[in-house]
Amino acid sequence: MKTYLTLDVGGSAIKYALIQEDLNILEKSSVPTPMDTMDHFVETIGQIYDQYKDNIAGMAISMPGIIDPDKGYAYTGGALLYISKMNVVEILQKRCPTPITIGNDAKCAANAEIGYGNLQDIQDGAVVILGTGIGGCLIKDHKVHTGRHFSAGEFSFVKTNCLDNISWDFAWSTRTGIKGLLERVQESLGTDQEYTGIEIFDMANQGNEKVIEGISQFCKEVATQIFNVHIIFDCEKVAIGGGISAQPLLIELINKHFDDIFDHLGFEVYRPEIVPCHYRNDANLIGALYQHIQTFK
Repeated sequence: MKTYLTLDVGGSAIKYALIQEDLNILEKSSVPTPMDTMDHFVETIGQIYDQYKDNIAGMAISMPGIIDPDKGYAYTGGALLYISKMNVVEILQKRCPTPITIGNDAKCAANAEIGYGNLQDIQDGAVVILGTGIGGCLIKDHKVHTGRHFSAGEFSFVKTNCLDNISWDFAWSTRTGIKGLLERVQESLGTDQEYTGIEIFDMANQGNEKVIEGISQFCKEVATQIFNVHIIFDCEKVAIGGGISAQPLLIELINKHFDDIFDHLGFEVYRPEIVPCHYRNDANLIGALYQHIQTFK
């Protein structure tokens, strides 16, 4: 059975794992993400590679940015500002001579669901990752839809207020990222006190009605934007990812508001299923592996 080195490059850490093709994770660890130079980035990954080079069939990488996964070319690197308009795979292979693939992190999360998770049974759909911003991905014909310029499904940049053309205060990422969720709860409680996501869901699960009201308002906005995506793309199913997708209350309230939208439409349109992503913390690793296996099969 083949074994692969998979890496999830984030803004603070590079998570990596040794994963067999049946998804058995043999080892997992992390190192800080270099934020200074490409040389430092390459050498950091090279040192990880050196630990496993004699036991792997390839290396699969999830990373931020606008990426052409077929060519291994990164137009941008997201928070990794030193990555811009370069073939990352070619650069890495000089240090790590093994088959390598790279993919955008949100699209890797979608690949995990397409290949092994809750979207195995659909042709067309979407994945919405609720994190610091909004990760997104469209799925067409059971494949990640990258778009002509590799930026399809970048939901973070959707504007939610046509009256404000300058500020990003009404971008989807601002309204329904984690910061937006915490702000809705603060507004509902009438306080400036800051809470973590874990704290607000603990309070909600204990029956705090004000907190539930704030979460519900947040979920209404998420449901509205999912409806907009669906009306444009005609989704069979939409999967919600990110750490907070593990909270049953979140999925319940999103579905409640989604139902409300459909109940008041006044015309008939297919109502897609909204489900949590099966893979959460390991989604990018698993999805990068799926992309790699599909590339070299």
